[in-house]
Amino acid sequence: MGALRHQSSITSLSWIPSEAVEGSTRLAFEAGLAHYDEPPPEAIEDLEELRAQDRFRFANVLSAWVEVDDAGSITGFGRDGGGLMGATSVKVGPLTRTFEAIGLPDLAPDPVQGDGWVRFTQTAGGRTGVPAPRRVRRKPFVQWQAPLVWTTLSLTIHADGRVKGALTGASRFPRHWIYDHAGELSHKSGLADFKDWYRKSFGRHTPWGDTDSAALVTAVESALERTLSAQIMQGGAKPAIRKIKAGTALVNQGEAGSEVFLLLDGVLRVEEDGRRLAEYGPGALLGERAHLDGRGRTSTLVAVTPCRVAAVEADQLDRSSLQELSKDHRRTEPDRG
Repeated sequence: MGALRHQSSITSLSWIPSEAVEGSTRLAFEAGLAHYDEPPPEAIEDLEELRAQDRFRFANVLSAWVEVDDAGSITGFGRDGGGLMGATSVKVGPLTRTFEAIGLPDLAPDPVQGDGWVRFTQTAGGRTGVPAPRRVRRKPFVQWQAPLVWTTLSLTIHADGRVKGALTGASRFPRHWIYDHAGELSHKSGLADFKDWYRKSFGRHTPWGDTDSAALVTAVESALERTLSAQIMQGGAKPAIRKIKAGTALVNQGEAGSEVFLLLDGVLRVEEDGRRLAEYGPGALLGERAHLDGRGRTSTLVAVTPCRVAAVEADQLDRSSLQELSKDHRRTEPDRG
């Protein structure tokens, strides 16, 4: 029969969403000198074309295979892929200049082989080509080089063809989206912390030193939520951006409310009568039931991590869309009994 080959891949695309940059650096974006990114597509068809369109800041592609004999034993394996840095376009007056990012060597430790499986790991990333002066806590107290960005991916392939891909580490900024072997969006990083990244992500505080940062990964939001999110952030709605500390309630069950909330960063937990029902990550739209039912908040929303949300009056959004969203939430949250 001969050897059977199982092949798979996992890809991360990293981008800067609107409202993600904080402090004085934000002025460059607001003045048009730098730019936020449109969300990447839900499926990757041509990665090089996306790069040419300046649709991401960097990508990490991990592709691997194993060969299995007639007895079901792994007899060989290998890997391919690597990091792909994007570019940063800066506009000064009528002129636009594009700075190529600087990729660092990919970190690809030897695969780990277990009983009927092989696990591959790869870290890819680098720094933008544009100087980014910032204060740091050690001499010379000012860094001119941009902080480093990276993702660490793992891909486990079993002898029976099962595959598990994961984002195991990542820089705290920008936002990282994960795609499966078919090129379909599967998961997202749940937290983008610009302030922490801007101050710390250089030298030994990176995988090229001696530190990686664990990645908080959340499920992908629905197509309906993506449509409503675009209306909130890019349409006629004028959202208020709020920050919520970890452990703090955004809204409490029973109180009046007419706003819906688009989660920009972090993870929110839904609680009802003290019971934990579900957790949601960036892109989730929550709080619609108080508007639809007119009886106050039906649940409490608690920040599991530091969060940023965009709040908008529910009547600025299409009511039928909010009704459909409410049905989706009822399907995905556990039975209330």
